[in-house]
Amino acid sequence: MDSFIYALASVLLVSLISLVGALLLFFKFKVSHNHLIITVSFAAGAMLAAAFFDLLPEALEQAGEGALQFAFVGILLFLFIESFLHWHHCQKEKCDVYSAKSVGYMNLIGDGAHNFLDGIVIASAYLVSVPVGIIATIAIIAHEIPQEIGDFAVLLHAGFKKEKALFYNFISATTAIAGTIIGYFFLSASQPLIPIATAMAAGGFIYIATSDLFPEISKHHDIRHLALQLFFVLVGAATIYLLVGALHE
Repeated sequence: MDSFIYALASVLLVSLISLVGALLLFFKFKVSHNHLIITVSFAAGAMLAAAFFDLLPEALEQAGEGALQFAFVGILLFLFIESFLHWHHCQKEKCDVYSAKSVGYMNLIGDGAHNFLDGIVIASAYLVSVPVGIIATIAIIAHEIPQEIGDFAVLLHAGFKKEKALFYNFISATTAIAGTIIGYFFLSASQPLIPIATAMAAGGFIYIATSDLFPEISKHHDIRHLALQLFFVLVGAATIYLLVGALHE
């Protein structure tokens, strides 16, 4: 039961990240382009490292080479969800059939589904072990910070007042709690599914890093930005790699 308490504490922390947009406004902190480059790059490195250095090795140890097939399924699952919900890839010229308000609500629905999956990932990771759960949580938090800043900005752009945008964004984030609770007790009752869920979580991390984060990084072509991005991708990966070693010891 200790692992459930850890998982619940972790997902509560992840959900509170949704308040980051409001905090930045409260302290009148301007998020510059370079700040976003750093956070996105760090998140990409952290998520890839968590997938390849932590989640996949654990899944392979428990399920053998079959874990690779389930990681592949995880990539396809996240692709399907993102495509179906139009998550974060709605270009203005392709979205003129929607009102700004509709785009805001669509963003909330997609974000809620994504957060629910994050909760399941956290649950499955803690069911493997506490260190694996901690690494997965850190990788998710690294990704959530730039994402939640973006989500908050989308809601403001869609015409939501700051208070309402904050409230809706937080409600969307709490679906992660439901994902953790449902995922934990379902997987606890079906132990053979834990390595499968872990492998699929690794696939999800790989998809988010390569499909959502890397394209943001590759938009910049000058050597200074490229060097900065590569550096923080490596910092994110190295951070997770060192944490994996320290926590498993």
